[in-house]
Amino acid sequence: MTTITATRRDGSDVTIDGEAYDAFESAVHGDVFTPESDGYDAARAVWNGMIDKRPAMVVNCRGVSDVINSVRFAREHDLVIAVRGGAHNVAGHGTSDGGVVIDLSGMKGVRVDPVTRTAHAQAGLTWAEFDDETLIYGLATTGGVVSNTGIAGLTLGGGLGWLMGKHGLTCDNVISFDVVTAEGDLITADANTHGDLYWALRGGGGNFGIVTGFQFQLHDVGPLVIGGMIIHPMAKARELMRFYRDITSDPPDELEVYMALMTSPDGDPVAAMMVGYNGDLTEGENAIKSIRDFGSPLADMVQPMPYSARQHMLDDMGLHGPRRYWKSGFLPELSDDVIDVFASHASNLISPMTLIPMFNMHGAATRVAPDATAFGHRTHQWDIDIVSQWLDPADDERQIEWTRRFWNELEPFAGKTIYVNHISADEPSRIETAFGPNYKRLREVKRAYDPDNVFKINHNIPPA
Repeated sequence: MTTITATRRDGSDVTIDGEAYDAFESAVHGDVFTPESDGYDAARAVWNGMIDKRPAMVVNCRGVSDVINSVRFAREHDLVIAVRGGAHNVAGHGTSDGGVVIDLSGMKGVRVDPVTRTAHAQAGLTWAEFDDETLIYGLATTGGVVSNTGIAGLTLGGGLGWLMGKHGLTCDNVISFDVVTAEGDLITADANTHGDLYWALRGGGGNFGIVTGFQFQLHDVGPLVIGGMIIHPMAKARELMRFYRDITSDPPDELEVYMALMTSPDGDPVAAMMVGYNGDLTEGENAIKSIRDFGSPLADMVQPMPYSARQHMLDDMGLHGPRRYWKSGFLPELSDDVIDVFASHASNLISPMTLIPMFNMHGAATRVAPDATAFGHRTHQWDIDIVSQWLDPADDERQIEWTRRFWNELEPFAGKTIYVNHISADEPSRIETAFGPNYKRLREVKRAYDPDNVFKINHNIPPA
């Protein structure tokens, strides 16, 4: 028999006897990893290499019954619960010391209905895996800009992506959620049933239950879209950012233009624009002509391509394993003063893996009422991120200090607004402002569905 020492929600330790553990392990279909198991270190690893926690158990769920059994077992012993989808979270909320990790990454079922243009998808999928199934029919929904992001975390936090100008955020395209509650029951939340929960799950994060499945609205993306990167020397960063500000001030819904200050694979500091057009290719070429004509780029890789190729375009920025520390916020404008801050710090990227991306939020994503979903920051704006990444643990202090110094200069322009999916682990004070006026209602929904705050390993919203 296996005896487990685990952590209760009050922080105390509890010993779970072998009989109880063996009964639980026999009840689930997936593998259960403990510190004595082969494969435990791989099972506990998450995307951000800075996060190194040792859960008492990692349950690799194979289906909804495994999730239900895991929640009921954890509740019976009053254990800390962490929930993992794609593990692509800078704060490392997909794990905990001494707790039970309910790992959904083995749940990868997809059922596409090309007639209604909908897809039922389980929560363990990455966007690459989801797109592989929907693109057979030429269909997609707004997904993350890095394809190894999990569909669950991105959707629950809102979901900025390549189709947001034309089709809204990912959360705007969810028809229903299948949810295992804090009591270990399975319910479905949609506009007509558990409507308050349906509202909260569209941007409120993992606070209200474990979402095991999503029904998404899909959209025609055709055989080809326009996509690619245009790269300029970093010396032209200020000039390029002012141009970027102008072309994203009122873009057509079909046009997505992101920007990043970064280091090229050859080791050169560069300023890049990532271009996407979701519509007629001839119209798209006309829409991006001024972007291609600007300046003297080092490389222009924009071309017609399959939607899946564009979704993979930035994957090297999101590989699993490097150490990461982020700062992020929404900017209402890209003023010359803001541009000066960006350019001055980007001229000294102290890690070649570090990048500073900017995402323009516009179009359909901004035409949703701020109180229609939990994601309430529905104005035309730029999501800006200082994404510091490195490999050597000895470099932690220097990298974190550089990131904080950069952010301290930028924060007065960004204010307090932030995309909840980009909050770092050391920023709990920013959670309330991430939801703005919707925070009070979210606390009430939390009280209705999780009054004991069972699901608290997240950007936590306490029950009212």
